[in-house]
Amino acid sequence: MASGDDDDPIIQEFDVYLAKSLSEKLYLFQYPVRPSTMTYDDAHHLSAKIKPKQQKVELEVAMDTMGSNYCRSKGEQIALNVDGTSCEESNLYSVKMMDKQTLQSIQATTDTSRYAAAIFRKGEFHLTPLQGILQMRPSFSYLDKADTKHREREAEKEAGDSSQDEAEEDTKQITVRFSRPESEQARQRRVQSYDFLQKKCAEEPWVHLHYHGVKDGRSEHERQYLFCQSMGATESTELVKTPSEYLAMLMPPVAEEKIVKPTGPSNVLSMAQLRTLPLGDQVKTLMKNVKVMPFANLMGLLATGTDSTSVLRCIQQVAMLVQGNWVVKSDVLYPKTNCSPHSGVPAEVLCRGRDFVMWRFTQERSVMRKEVAAVIKLPPEDVKDFLEQMAVPRINRGWEFLLPSDHDFIKKHPDVAQRQNMLWLGIQAKLEKVFNFSKEDFAPNKDSQPEPVHVTGEQRVKSARESARDNHATLQRDMDARRKGSAPGGNASASTSSPSVRVKQEPLSDSEEPMDTSDTQTSAASIPNGSLNGYPGSPDPQNGHSPPGPELQDFVRSTFRRHFVLTLSEVKRLFNLHLASLPPGQCPFGPVSDHALQDAILLNQCKQILVPFPPQIRAAADEQKVFALWESGETFDRYRQILFELFKKNYRVRRTLVHSRLTQELGDNVTKADVDRLLKDCCATQGGMWYLKGTMQS
Repeated sequence: MASGDDDDPIIQEFDVYLAKSLSEKLYLFQYPVRPSTMTYDDAHHLSAKIKPKQQKVELEVAMDTMGSNYCRSKGEQIALNVDGTSCEESNLYSVKMMDKQTLQSIQATTDTSRYAAAIFRKGEFHLTPLQGILQMRPSFSYLDKADTKHREREAEKEAGDSSQDEAEEDTKQITVRFSRPESEQARQRRVQSYDFLQKKCAEEPWVHLHYHGVKDGRSEHERQYLFCQSMGATESTELVKTPSEYLAMLMPPVAEEKIVKPTGPSNVLSMAQLRTLPLGDQVKTLMKNVKVMPFANLMGLLATGTDSTSVLRCIQQVAMLVQGNWVVKSDVLYPKTNCSPHSGVPAEVLCRGRDFVMWRFTQERSVMRKEVAAVIKLPPEDVKDFLEQMAVPRINRGWEFLLPSDHDFIKKHPDVAQRQNMLWLGIQAKLEKVFNFSKEDFAPNKDSQPEPVHVTGEQRVKSARESARDNHATLQRDMDARRKGSAPGGNASASTSSPSVRVKQEPLSDSEEPMDTSDTQTSAASIPNGSLNGYPGSPDPQNGHSPPGPELQDFVRSTFRRHFVLTLSEVKRLFNLHLASLPPGQCPFGPVSDHALQDAILLNQCKQILVPFPPQIRAAADEQKVFALWESGETFDRYRQILFELFKKNYRVRRTLVHSRLTQELGDNVTKADVDRLLKDCCATQGGMWYLKGTMQS
């Protein structure tokens, strides 16, 4: 150290002070588009404003319109494009000429903890920390305003040309869409979107300022605050440090720098930020975004030199092996706290359905969507979502797995493939208990067409004679029994109860659904004759079906107590959701047909409302069957009955008609709150008209 001091002697020593008076208000302005010889010190500043939280500054500076470098024709043309020919107070350029420009700031750096403004006076060095470093650049927002003016003029011209058409227009149909429940993943995407950030930036109000020039008295007064105001109070200084502490402040160790790790972007991946995550989080984030990926592609996305054994250990925690490719696990995509954005089905039910789809792809290259939906019994939107994640539709072949089978990976890593096969066997056993199926149900029927056997004519005649000889004794016994039955004193019913007479009962095929979809006439015929108020008194044996069970009636009763009005298709949808939410192995209903479901509805104080749909409405038969809760034991039943009688005459009504009919039937005690409750419980509105729930066509 002594030799070093001799080579670099100390020339001068002076005191360093830390001034804090302007530490939270001092900004450094840079003008990168102008040379240092062309400052704005002598320019006339018209206005100034700031957004302190965003550190955003705007300055309006007057332009020298009389200078030799100013083109008057261009300035007048720009003003004409921006403001037009009108003279209004809101015009950007009041003199019909571009006489000012706006300087807008951007942050040069977000971390100013190592920057300060310094001033030296009489052997004293004073430092003031900077609040921000801003670069001032010209703003061209006036060009955007000119484009907006141009579009408005074009729209006015088009509106003038179509003014005659507007007079002939009648009421317009408006489509109303209700937003779905926002999932956590969708909320994160929305918060990280550009539009959301722009909206948050626009919410902070501008703070208007007064500009003072360099030589102004107020500026000179404020410059005095750059000097430390408490120079005598040595105990309050923050610069009394040991040499090692001072060196650590000037050049902090790299290990002590706190790097803010990314939280794993949801929709847009930055590879530079992704590689700062732990290896397990990298694999999980990639699989959540890609869904299906070969192992070779995954290694290509990770950093060079990553150990493949570590990657294999990580990927088995978040993905399953399907045809040699890795597919993200269902519980990674659907955490327990989430639900379906389409139908609101719980995440546990979604995971079971998606696991079934993945298991089917471990057995075959292609699956049929109807076959999958018949087993997992989830809404079609969720089934389509599962298939789109890992398959592509093919004509006449259903949905084919997205990627070709990776046999190279299976050959290279047989231990991993065997372990994954064991996991799939466990998942298969669990799915068989939940959905009540066996693997053989999906096995292809290989012996459906046996090999043809050639038989000669002589062999056919010989076979027929042997068959007639064998059946002769049986036919003789049947004939003797019939003769005894027709004799006097015999049992006349013996001929009809012969033990040799059998009625063949065909079992349902695998493709048939227990829930049938019959038309309106068939549904009406299923109601027993002589029923009171549309309620069947007892099951009709001629209809071929038994009365609905108590479990089905309890479901129908509780459903209509909540919804009051439902179409048959909506009842079936809610019933399927109820079945999907039941615990595994607990299904007390059995196969339920449309007839049984309608009988259960009519047995629980409900009636079918025969809504007169217009012929141009192309609704399905189940959508035109409207059922409503007729009697619930409440005083409000009479309100609903009057409303339902109105909908028997027209498929849509106005609110005023409903109010007047209620007043006519029930007196003047009907309040606005009663009408609001009635319409909210039973109807939906569109274009000023009210429809029964489920009957409004988009």
